[in-house]
Amino acid sequence: MNGDPSETFDLAVIGGGPAGVTAALRAAELGARVALLERDRPGGTCTDDGCAPTRVLAKAARLLRDTEQLAAYGVTGGHPSLDLPALLAATQRTVYELHEKKQLVGHLERAGVRLVRGHGPARFVDAHRLSIGNETLRAERLIIACGGHARRLEFPGSELALTHSDVWQLRRLPRSLAIVGAAATGVQLASIFAAFGSRVTLLEVTPRVVPGEDGDLSAALGEALAANQVEVLCGIAGVEQLRRDRARLRLAIRLGDGSQELDVDAVILAVGWPGNLEELRLEAVGVRTERGYVAVDDQLRTSVPHIWAAGDVTGRMMLVQSATYEGRIAAENALASTSRALPHTTVAHGGFTDPEYGSVGLTEAAARERGAVITGRVEYTDLDRAVIDRRTEGFCKLLVDRDTRRVIGAHVIGEQAVEVVQIAATAMAAGMSVERLAEVEFAYPTFTSIVGLAARQVVHALRLGDGAAAWEAMGRPRQSEWERRDA
Repeated sequence: MNGDPSETFDLAVIGGGPAGVTAALRAAELGARVALLERDRPGGTCTDDGCAPTRVLAKAARLLRDTEQLAAYGVTGGHPSLDLPALLAATQRTVYELHEKKQLVGHLERAGVRLVRGHGPARFVDAHRLSIGNETLRAERLIIACGGHARRLEFPGSELALTHSDVWQLRRLPRSLAIVGAAATGVQLASIFAAFGSRVTLLEVTPRVVPGEDGDLSAALGEALAANQVEVLCGIAGVEQLRRDRARLRLAIRLGDGSQELDVDAVILAVGWPGNLEELRLEAVGVRTERGYVAVDDQLRTSVPHIWAAGDVTGRMMLVQSATYEGRIAAENALASTSRALPHTTVAHGGFTDPEYGSVGLTEAAARERGAVITGRVEYTDLDRAVIDRRTEGFCKLLVDRDTRRVIGAHVIGEQAVEVVQIAATAMAAGMSVERLAEVEFAYPTFTSIVGLAARQVVHALRLGDGAAAWEAMGRPRQSEWERRDA
């Protein structure tokens, strides 16, 4: 980039994460002259210190967990121990491998995208000009896709607390750990560190863990965390103070009837993910923000007509798959090839806890507010693969609209739940009737076949009408999955 302010692009994209890269590539496909501005390297938070490296930690936790089953399968050997520095080094190697696999820089360059990176944050000069480092460029249209960051609470001693981004710099495993926040990030870290051997206390201000998920799933996950020796304290009033006491930390929390102090080695804050707005100088161009995010309409347009936003910075659906989708839609709308709205109705997501959980669509409470719903629920204990693998904890719940007979929600907790729920997501995206889903001949024995079993349960309920509840209450004889298939 020569820094010539007279050089004008059709579209400039701020941020090289999934939303920004997808937007830039899609705009180039549409024939636009595109510039992508990234302060460091393309890839985004998820690849560098978010869901991808966290999944590496979860894999290590699962390996430790699985060694507990060795004797049950006739395998002998000693119980392994965790080398945290070696694991974190392996995590960093995996991040490098992901970057090497994706080759985003080369991909962008081959697509004709002008990539400006490594010069620090981008800032608005005016409504059409951006500066990054010592350079300035102009664009007719712009997309803000600069992601977000871990929120820090303001309380005395908060500087002593960590966020998930600091986990990668730990030098030793904390013997005891308090995690503030029990949404997706908090429960995953709690599950992982408990498997590593830390004594974990999980703190949440709402009445339950993963409060945005289905109520049954949330309750089951809370029970599973407690069974895995995580102390779960929900409904706390807040954090009062964090102070150092010799080599330890003292965390004071407010409870409904007073306060309590926790004596721990480390505190991790997992309390939200605001947008990276601070350095953009949005006030210079009049882009409206709400609650720490860029405000957009259903077409992802901001309050400034020629500026759009996509990904975490909008605060809508902060997931990689959603950011990628939003980046494409924002580029198409910005270049006037479409005027597409963004419903985010079928977004499969989940967490790599132990056991895993996965969800898509409406929760049961939200579904019942909309109208009549038929629920199919199959326990993992009824699944032959779960019995074989001795992972019988959990369930799959399908929510089906009685009138349309289409799946409108699915919630799974148990082994491979994040994979399992995507079967339901595919059926939802295809507009498949529950009868059609029930007819799919899933491979045996697999965890994914539980979706078919739940669908068949719903079909039975639909055929029996008001007698379905009574039929379920009779305590029908238990059959194996193989027998049910032959029935």
